[in-house]
Formats: sequence, structure tokens, C-alpha cells
Amino acid sequence: MDILTLLGLLVALGGILLGQFLEGGKIASVLQLTAFVIVIGGTTGAVMVQYTLPVFLRSVKMLPWIIKPPRSDPQPIIAEIIEWSTLARKNGLLALEGLIDGITDPFLQKGLQMLVDGTEPHKIRDTLEVDLEARDSMERQAAKVFESAGGYAPTIGILGAVLGLIHVMENLADPAKLGAGIATAFVATIYGVGSANLFFLPVSNKIKGIVHQQSHLREMIIEGLVAIAEGENPKIIEGRLQSFFVR
Repeated sequence: MDILTLLGLLVALGGILLGQFLEGGKIASVLQLTAFVIVIGGTTGAVMVQYTLPVFLRSVKMLPWIIKPPRSDPQPIIAEIIEWSTLARKNGLLALEGLIDGITDPFLQKGLQMLVDGTEPHKIRDTLEVDLEARDSMERQAAKVFESAGGYAPTIGILGAVLGLIHVMENLADPAKLGAGIATAFVATIYGVGSANLFFLPVSNKIKGIVHQQSHLREMIIEGLVAIAEGENPKIIEGRLQSFFVR
């Protein structure tokens, strides 16, 4: 679990609300359901128009990564690949066949299946690199959904402010209704700028970083599987894989 994400959100929101309190303002005054609906609803609709359904759904599926990212520790994978290499050198590639069903990562499972099938090393590399590029492209597009939301939210916030001011102008004769309209106007702007800079843009950048880590990890896996197919010494393979990551 990524505690830093939760801590960052708490620090950011806590700092803003604390500042509001210290200035003598009421925290309840920045809690406006109308402004929230306008900004979040408008922003969500805008990104839905911009992206295709598969990309949008992929972005929703990737959102939990900011709290619980996929595994990125290379050491267990390196140890697994070295174990496969040792087994293959002793008993041949077919000895790896019984391990395929126990692999949960589809990418790793696909590579191991190609090894067992006796696929040529260069074909293993080419096939897995195509898989890697397709996955990387999709995930980077999905991360850009949140980046786009960060661009739309402030503008939608201004739209909410204008709607609030229209409401104010319509009720100039009724002073009791002016306060709510003005509050909605300013709070919508806060929600637009705040959601963009405290959530959408940071989430986009965090997911992009995770996607980069996953791609780098898969590049290492490709290198390891190709080395096994070429019959290299497990010690040499381990040294090569360890060089992918600075320690």
C-alpha cells in the first residue's frame, strides 16, 4: 500500500481547511454540493467525450494503483527467472511446463509458454516487445485521462462560478438568496482549481510513473526469458537482470 498518497492528500486538504479555519472562516462554507456536482460532473463528462470507452474504463481500473500499485519489486521475479534458468539447464526447457499454470502474471506466463514451446529467442523477444508496447500505449493513454481532467476542471469551475453569478443576478430583489449564489460561484472555482492541482494532475503523474516502472520490469523479464532460451549461464543472467535496477 502506498501510504504517501494518502498522507499527501491529507496534508493538502488539511492545510487548506486549517488555513480557512485560522482566517476565521467556516469549514462548512466551502462544502457546497452544487459546486461539487457542477465541477466533477462537468469534468467527468468532458473526458468521456475526449476518450474512447476502453481507455476511459482502463483509467478507472488503474485509479486504485495510487493506493495499491502493482508489484514493482524486481528481486522476487529475478529469483524466479534464475530458478527457471537453472532448471532448464539441468533438465531442458520442457521441465518448465509444469510451472506455467502457477504463474498469475499473463505477460510472464506467455513468455514461459513460448520457452516451453521451443520458440526461437528472437521471436520470443519480438512477440513480447509487441505485447509490451501495446500495453504501455494503452496504460499511458489511460493515465492521460486524469491529466485531461486536470485541464478541464479549472475551466468547469469558472463555468460553475458564472452559473452562480447568474443565480445571484436573478435574485437581486431577494437579498436572502444572494449569499448562497455567491458562495456557489466562488466555491465552484475552488473545487475546479483544487481538484485539478490536488488530485487529477498528481494522480496522472503518479500513474505515469507506475506505468514506467511496470514497462521497465517487463523489459527485464524479456531479457531474462531470451537469455534462458539462448541457454546462458544462470549467474550471467542474474548479473544482467540486476543491472536493470540501480541499488
